[in-house]
Amino acid sequence: QKGSSAVAPVHIVNEESADKTNLGFIHAFVAAISVIIVSELGDKTFFIAAIMAMRYNRLTVLAGAMLALGLMTCLSVLFGYATTVIPRVYTYYVSTALFAIFGIRMLREGLKMSPDEGQEELEEVQAEIKKKDEELQRTKLLNGPGDGESGPGTTIPQKKWLHFISPIFVQAFTLTFLAEWGDRSQLTTIVLAAREDPYGVAVGGTVGHCLCTGLAVIGGRMIAQKISVRTVTIIGGIVFLAFAFSALFISPDSGF
Repeated sequence: QKGSSAVAPVHIVNEESADKTNLGFIHAFVAAISVIIVSELGDKTFFIAAIMAMRYNRLTVLAGAMLALGLMTCLSVLFGYATTVIPRVYTYYVSTALFAIFGIRMLREGLKMSPDEGQEELEEVQAEIKKKDEELQRTKLLNGPGDGESGPGTTIPQKKWLHFISPIFVQAFTLTFLAEWGDRSQLTTIVLAAREDPYGVAVGGTVGHCLCTGLAVIGGRMIAQKISVRTVTIIGGIVFLAFAFSALFISPDSGF
């Protein structure tokens, strides 16, 4: 009996640590997916996917955009995880301060916006894609007819692997990656990875990007015009402030 009672606490400790790990992953996943959604809806990368999907093969645009966003999410998580060499108490409160700053800025931006805000960014993205299209057409004229992917209805025979590494795929990948670099969602992913479970942040961030980009590709211009950037920005500011406020009740050493 003494021997069995001595072993029991070990199982209890293991179960507690497993529960703590699971809670950490779930908390990081929920935090990441919610932050990405409020950051990306109506953002430049959202408009890029929406406009390109109206002009080209949707699957190719989705694949290029998602590869760029997935790669960016993984890089951001690595950057954030690298800061864990610093004592957690410092990274926890610095990240909390950053969330508060992001939240206040988003609320100020949202309250100053007009209800039809976002049309300027939509037009800017349209002009940028038009410029890329002209460059692509000039390249085609110089190199001869290569890629026949001029729209979603094009059925020119080509190898399947060429379909996914076509100029449209490269354009979707490049535009999305460059637009996302230094963006609010990249910075918040880095901040989250510094204080939360990195696997949860990576999975939650990727799922959040999938939802936003998928919505943009399927809905196209209709969703882009229906979304109130002002409302999304105000909600985003509240979400960021909520994460900052939660630090008052959660210990830095709690594991999540």
